[in-house]
Amino acid sequence: MIGTFLTDRGKVRTHNEDAGGIFYNESNQLLAIIADGMGGHQAGDVASQMAINAMKERWEETKRFSSPEEVETWLKKHISEVNALIYRHAQSNKECEGMGTTIVSVVCLDEHLIIAHIGDSRCYVFRQQTIEQVTEDHSLVNALVQSGQLSKDDAATHPRRNVVLRALGSEEKVNMDVQTVPLEKGIKVLLCSDGLTDKIRDEELSEIVSEDKPIEEIGRKLIDLANERGGEDNISLILLVDDAKVEAGEKVEKRSPSQ
Repeated sequence: MIGTFLTDRGKVRTHNEDAGGIFYNESNQLLAIIADGMGGHQAGDVASQMAINAMKERWEETKRFSSPEEVETWLKKHISEVNALIYRHAQSNKECEGMGTTIVSVVCLDEHLIIAHIGDSRCYVFRQQTIEQVTEDHSLVNALVQSGQLSKDDAATHPRRNVVLRALGSEEKVNMDVQTVPLEKGIKVLLCSDGLTDKIRDEELSEIVSEDKPIEEIGRKLIDLANERGGEDNISLILLVDDAKVEAGEKVEKRSPSQ
């Protein structure tokens, strides 16, 4: 697969605490990551960028993965190491005390997607104009939904909908969810921070992502819509498509820097 990364400060925040990127190892295997930092002025920036930089460096040093199991083991090991790195930095720098970041990452092999996440940044898979959220939010409102105390509709507007129960770097050890799903021909994959999903319903995501347009144009349309609806948060996304799209003439950006 191949894709594009877009990030936007939004309409209200004075700085962007999101970070992300698309990176390739020595065998041109793809790792895509979004991180949404938290923890006060500047500290969120530090946590998210530390996570992206550390994962990028580690990924680009790898040679080749032959199985999903190898990738799952790699992700668990290195995300745990990055968690410890951010946690130690926060402990030794008072201005960063309490900082952390969400993380959602996807590795693309020939026949599989391996997904790891912590927090409420999401991964969606689009197949034949149907949408599936393949990650489960580690958030307060999702826990209330799962326990039957809150409906999904109420969760979407709950005043504490942005409270996460797990974050990378906020504690010495962290639990992450790692899973493998089939990589089917023609699918699209969306990674995004909650600045996008707080403003755009899944049905709208499905409609826009399914459009037969270049993926950077689709990504910009999603960000513009989130900003039109208030843009109170930073907005970041990665959109990945099957390489066959490129052969059919679709223009795709492999890399896009953080803004």
